[in-house]
Amino acid sequence: MKKLSLILVPLTLLFAILLYNGTTYYTDQQYHPTEYLAPVTLDEAAVVNRLAKAIKIPTISYDDPERFNPAPFTDFTNLLIREYPHITAMADKQTINNHSLIYKFSGSDSSLKPILFMGHMDVVSVDEITLDKWTHPPFNGVVENDIIYGRGAIDDKSTVMALMEAMELHLSSGQSLKRSIYFAFGHDEEIGGASGAQVIAKHFEDTGVEFEFVLDEGGVILKPGMMPNITDEVAIIGIAEKGFMNIRMVVDHSGGHSSTPPEHTAAGIIAQAIVKLENAPFPADMSFTNLTFDKIGSYADFAARTVMANQWLTAPIIEHVLLSNPKTAASIRTTTAVTMLSGSSKSNVLPTQATAVVNFRTMPNHTIEQIRRYVAGVIADPRVKLEVFMASNASPVSTTDSFGYKLLEQTIREFDKGVLVAPYMVQGGTDSKYFYGVSNAIYRFMRVKVDNDLLAGMHGIDERIPVQDYLKGVQLFHQLINKAAISIQ
Repeated sequence: MKKLSLILVPLTLLFAILLYNGTTYYTDQQYHPTEYLAPVTLDEAAVVNRLAKAIKIPTISYDDPERFNPAPFTDFTNLLIREYPHITAMADKQTINNHSLIYKFSGSDSSLKPILFMGHMDVVSVDEITLDKWTHPPFNGVVENDIIYGRGAIDDKSTVMALMEAMELHLSSGQSLKRSIYFAFGHDEEIGGASGAQVIAKHFEDTGVEFEFVLDEGGVILKPGMMPNITDEVAIIGIAEKGFMNIRMVVDHSGGHSSTPPEHTAAGIIAQAIVKLENAPFPADMSFTNLTFDKIGSYADFAARTVMANQWLTAPIIEHVLLSNPKTAASIRTTTAVTMLSGSSKSNVLPTQATAVVNFRTMPNHTIEQIRRYVAGVIADPRVKLEVFMASNASPVSTTDSFGYKLLEQTIREFDKGVLVAPYMVQGGTDSKYFYGVSNAIYRFMRVKVDNDLLAGMHGIDERIPVQDYLKGVQLFHQLINKAAISIQ
């Protein structure tokens, strides 16, 4: 009995600690609305029709600069001029690198730092082999059953057009701004933003413009069930974004006829290097996941809440669960993806050179040079040369204690009753990564409710946005402009 007691007592104590932590686990949403914002009145049919018109203009970015067609971008700019007469008449507009746009709406109080709202006009191309799988052609801008279909419906013409709608509504009311507002619309975000957003950011730096905060695309509202064990809708605001880089692995060899092969061909050496890399993934980093847990953890079911509240013991379990799914695994570590391979051009010819391209999406604590050294150490083969290209470090991390984050959280919660708000790390790239020289408070959010099916269409088949989500996006931007630049609190 004494031995059994020695076992049961610590186990009972451990169980009690786990239950107590789970029961008392509290997450602070920071802002708890007592009143909710009434949506502004819109001419809904006209607002939807203008987005449909924008979708019809094929402002496509291609990786090959020779394929760039300037005409659609000129058409898009002309659409903005025609459809938003108050903005056209009252804004200070600049064109950057022929196609990107800056709008300035001057406020009366120069002591207040301005705010920058961002979006991008370009869209990704559509694979011709998928055209027959679209419900409606991708550049027809069809509205059917309260859904707006087409390339750019979410990514990201809905942001550009919603901002223009919100500001046009404000200007037409005759109400003045206390704080200056800027819009910046890049024309090449889908291929990195080097000719658009990067040049815009440099323009602001050169002219000494600094922003209270910057808001770009990136976060969304996750429908119930999208966040594991959370039954509420969760608005996720990006406070940082992953970096990216490519490493080309190259093996040179003497080649020859396949009838007399060496022990390892160039292709075989590359294959070995790939296997080594895929078998040595980067370690997990739970820091960003914990930031999200800290805001929504107490809204989870009791079992999940208990696990989150006791990470001193359960961290390996959480890590294992997250790593078991590619989508959640990507949120907690630098990812490794082999994307391209090449060798001989003929089946009976040994390759004189074999190559592989590996794409990495890097966590904020990993620099480009650290990744390169890690890869070299894992492969540990001098025959494999490494060439880094198309690389950008992860962004800095913006605080959740700033005026900008608190304003977003407050306005989202006042506008969408019952929605939770949490910070997260954006796994893709946005134009906002270039703007840390003019603001240390950069956030990423667009007001659209998504599930996995809607997300799949963003760069895929049947990109679309529900009409009501688009209209509420316009209304949310109008509320943000009002709170930040008119009725400043």
